[in-house]
Amino acid sequence: MTPQDRAERAAKLMWDDDPASQGLGMSLDSIAPGRSVISMRVREDMANGHGICHGGFIFTLADSAFAFACNSYNHRVVAQHNSITYLAPGKLGERLVATATETSRNGRSGIYDVTVTGEDGRAVALFRGHSRQISGTHFDETD
Repeated sequence: MTPQDRAERAAKLMWDDDPASQGLGMSLDSIAPGRSVISMRVREDMANGHGICHGGFIFTLADSAFAFACNSYNHRVVAQHNSITYLAPGKLGERLVATATETSRNGRSGIYDVTVTGEDGRAVALFRGHSRQISGTHFDETD
């Protein structure tokens, strides 16, 4: 099994069991070892009192991209610590894209950076996720 095959199989299993990301209309656009791209259209029910995308939805989009990137090695991995910096508003109706990239992976810990961009390419948010590997895998590789 190639590393790409492993990433794709783990992502499919996770996606099939992820009603939160699916319920928000997210799309898993790309997966590779240590990397993922997930997008989401900003709906009216995601707006805050300023008429822009609520930061919690932007965080959730970035967190989902982080989760798929750090679980791409067929090890169960969870978030240990995450932080986000908002740079520009997410506009109603636009598609936001979260690109997660592995920065460091050592032992059971990892660091992943996620950039959320708007349709015009502007940076909307920068997210950093610290991961921790727990016991188990997404699938048995001896099958």
